[in-house]
Amino acid sequence: MAGDLRGERGWRPGRHPTGQTGQRSLELRRCGAFGRVPGQTSAQQVGHGRIDGTGSFGAELARFLHANQVSVIEVDRPDCQARRAAGKSDPVDAYGVVRASAVKARTQTINQMRSLIITAPAAVREALRSLTTTELIRRLAASRPGADLTDPAAAVKLALKRLVKRYPHLSEEIADADADLHVLIARTAPGLLALPGVGTETAEQLPVTAGDNPDRLVPEASFAHLCAAAPVPASSGRADRHRRNRGGDRQADRALHTIVLVHMRHDPRTRDYVARRTLEGLKTKDIFRCLKRFVAREVHHHVTSAFSSAPSASPAT
Repeated sequence: MAGDLRGERGWRPGRHPTGQTGQRSLELRRCGAFGRVPGQTSAQQVGHGRIDGTGSFGAELARFLHANQVSVIEVDRPDCQARRAAGKSDPVDAYGVVRASAVKARTQTINQMRSLIITAPAAVREALRSLTTTELIRRLAASRPGADLTDPAAAVKLALKRLVKRYPHLSEEIADADADLHVLIARTAPGLLALPGVGTETAEQLPVTAGDNPDRLVPEASFAHLCAAAPVPASSGRADRHRRNRGGDRQADRALHTIVLVHMRHDPRTRDYVARRTLEGLKTKDIFRCLKRFVAREVHHHVTSAFSSAPSASPAT
């Protein structure tokens, strides 16, 4: 038997077969509630137990098995990064990966064009360096660089012309991904997109973060902690203050940060709150921390309702 004993709930009731001849299944109960080895007339019939975290959450189970003459083997903790690298079947997460890849490629294209302009001959550089991205794309798309590659200016213009051809295709891919994500999110969490400041990109990230940890979201404070929006005490001497949580899901924290920025620009209540807290002497970073906590509380219900209403999937065999 093997398992991950980390978490507040410990082991859940269930049967975990050892998979080896002569070793029967051992039903594990929550730590501290063991009275016997269920289904066994003798603990010697159980071969060995493989436990993760015998020095922390698995200590109680390890002592119980040792007391019943069952050998205990410490196993490595699961590699979350390797486990998640195998991919997910969640459609929202899949489309989010596609969109993020297209956005990254489009940003790289713009950065490459800007770098070429910086090192281009003076005539080309002065004509293009002050243009906005939209103006630059329009100017380069309509340009005719010429075919003389021995001319440095013509060579740079030709390279820019080829780079700019990628931009509309990547923008179209992003728009298609946004349209598909909008449909999926409207089915999964219909109330999320109706909230002020929540767009397709931010609404996509929050259910994905919640989907990795559905059993941690029962209290609203757990969701805030998962999104790195829970305050952490940082008092010192006479100063009574809190700081932002540096743990949690950084992508979910970025989504909350984006929502707060939209609120601060367009929501009158948020602007009034920022003005009041600024007069009270609160720093901008602390105001952001408070607002992200408010937003996490607001979106919690819409995110968790998607999992409470969804039918549980049967385990793959």
